[in-house]
Amino acid sequence: QVQLAESGGGLVQAGGSLRLSCAASGRTFSSYAMGWFRQAPGKEREFVASIRLITRYADSVKGRFTISRDNAKNTVYLQMMSLKPEDTAVYYCAAEPMGAGSAYESSYEYWGQGTQVTVSS
Repeated sequence: QVQLAESGGGLVQAGGSLRLSCAASGRTFSSYAMGWFRQAPGKEREFVASIRLITRYADSVKGRFTISRDNAKNTVYLQMMSLKPEDTAVYYCAAEPMGAGSAYESSYEYWGQGTQVTVSS
């Protein structure tokens, strides 16, 4: 069983930056692919980025967001720069056991509660 806890969300002006963190419990963190997803009001949850041995990004965030992980701290990060109002959403981290970093929700077994990111124009 893996428990995930996101932090770092908040209110930021357009063009600003935020760094999200996701702390994971368990001793096998390095064997999990980790992903970030987001859900905006009235929209379906969508893939943002993932990491295992390689990183993967949604086209909408490529060049602006960077996913990274610190296996010693059981933590995955999402550095978000040049934020836009359309980045406003609840951001979730997720763990994919023995995965490669899928872009599909169904591949992820464990989910955090989410952290709100609001970008004002």
